[in-house]
Amino acid sequence: MSLILDLTIAIPVKNEEKNLPGCLQAIGKDFASHVVVIDSGSTDQTKELAREFGAEVLDFVWDGKFPKKRNWFLRTHTPNTKWVFFLDADEYLTDAFKTELRKAIELDDNKVGYWLSYTVYFLGKQLKGGYPLRKLALFQVGAGEYEKIDEDQWSLLDMEVHEHPVLDGEVGIIRSKIDHQDFRGVSNFVLKHNEYASWEAARFLKGMTEPQSFAKLTWKQRLKYRLLNNSVLIGPAFFCGSYFLLGGFRDGARGFAHAVLRMSYFVQVYCKIQERGVNQ
Repeated sequence: MSLILDLTIAIPVKNEEKNLPGCLQAIGKDFASHVVVIDSGSTDQTKELAREFGAEVLDFVWDGKFPKKRNWFLRTHTPNTKWVFFLDADEYLTDAFKTELRKAIELDDNKVGYWLSYTVYFLGKQLKGGYPLRKLALFQVGAGEYEKIDEDQWSLLDMEVHEHPVLDGEVGIIRSKIDHQDFRGVSNFVLKHNEYASWEAARFLKGMTEPQSFAKLTWKQRLKYRLLNNSVLIGPAFFCGSYFLLGGFRDGARGFAHAVLRMSYFVQVYCKIQERGVNQ
């Protein structure tokens, strides 16, 4: 039997009883040293399901300011393992990914973190095309934390949205994919992205008054915000890139619908920026 990895898997949740059991089952009992579920007041069976698996459950109550859920965990419940891996409840580890992750950690090649890749499921099936989903979600404990944004209740989102980890050291890539499939349906997808759009607009407007905060963004983030400020066409541009250039058309009607919904997200952000800017 393979040795259990010197790894903490942290799963931030709220009302995830539909997704969490499969997520925990995919992790398994003999993979990571520690599995912790960080809960934000779930009213369903999320916490009970986590405890049945054997995971530690932490309760998080947000005060509307920094830090949010992931940084709060890193600061107040710092893992005693070498590595920490933030996994969402709708993300499911594949055997190929677990094998590659094990090799990366055991290789000890001076990497302090790894970019991870994900499949995307929509309407019950994996998408073949569209923009790739990647996150920096695996890193060494103490190598850094998620970027600090001094938020004063821009939204009710108590977890980092598009903040990225700022790490001190070299970052690698794990290419085997994690399956990302949310069983809460299209309604949840739409509501979630509306909340994200409100947060993005608030972050942009804060950046306009604090230019130094933009200096910390990645080049992709800076490009996105420039486009969002200057043209509503960022939405149609995203659609064309996703559906035509990156092969979303291979998924037929599902690919078209997914690209339209993602396009509408960028249009929402643009409109919210313009609306808030006028009312300020």
